[in-house]
Amino acid sequence: MLLNWLSRRLAAYLSKQIKCYSARTSSWAAFQGSIKPGDVILVEGNTRISTAIKYLTQSTWSHAALYLGPEAGLGIAEDGEEHVLIEADLEEGIRCLPLSFYRNFHTRICRPVGLSERDISRLIDYSKSRIGHQYDLKNVWDLARYLCPTPPVPTRYRRSMLALGSGDPTRAICSTFIAQGFQSIRYPILPERLAESDDDADSQAQQREYFRIRHHSLFAPRDFDASPYFDVIKPTLEQGFDYRQFRWAD
Repeated sequence: MLLNWLSRRLAAYLSKQIKCYSARTSSWAAFQGSIKPGDVILVEGNTRISTAIKYLTQSTWSHAALYLGPEAGLGIAEDGEEHVLIEADLEEGIRCLPLSFYRNFHTRICRPVGLSERDISRLIDYSKSRIGHQYDLKNVWDLARYLCPTPPVPTRYRRSMLALGSGDPTRAICSTFIAQGFQSIRYPILPERLAESDDDADSQAQQREYFRIRHHSLFAPRDFDASPYFDVIKPTLEQGFDYRQFRWAD
């Protein structure tokens, strides 16, 4: 009980906003017009825990949310806007949000290529079944440890620190929750490439490659950006950019 209380107090501390100098790279209208169900939204967060995640992963992106769209039936916000996003929040657990929640953040849209309507439906069902599950508070202690400017951990081991959670399937961090969703429909993110044989370079088996699904706890937000199976969608270009019409301040 005491550890739970301390974890929640630490979660509240880590959720506090700090100064953030990032800026949006597209208009809100272009962003709204480009996003589709199944897209992963990467966010450059502005909280203390965002600092830890960005440092550990050596990436701009500290958070990820999954866009399911208005047809997913996630409910209505207090202001009447439809909930279309689902994410794992440090304090509230897995929750639904309107798209405008991240309107003023630096974001990136990562789109799974060729996702079928059936798999989108399965992804929606899986995500909705997880609503209300809690954030993995054991990870909170792991991440808090690395808020100091120079953590006493070699660079090659920093990434593995994100896999120190409880392993409880009813708990998740933002990227592992989404990774589990895609793994539930057998969609790859960053599989390891494995040859069938390392001994005989001339064998046919050596030329065949197999994919082993990485454990969901090892995924970080940047992996969706780095994945060869996700398109990076730039809303300004999606809406028809013409450099000849660009207005320069001469």
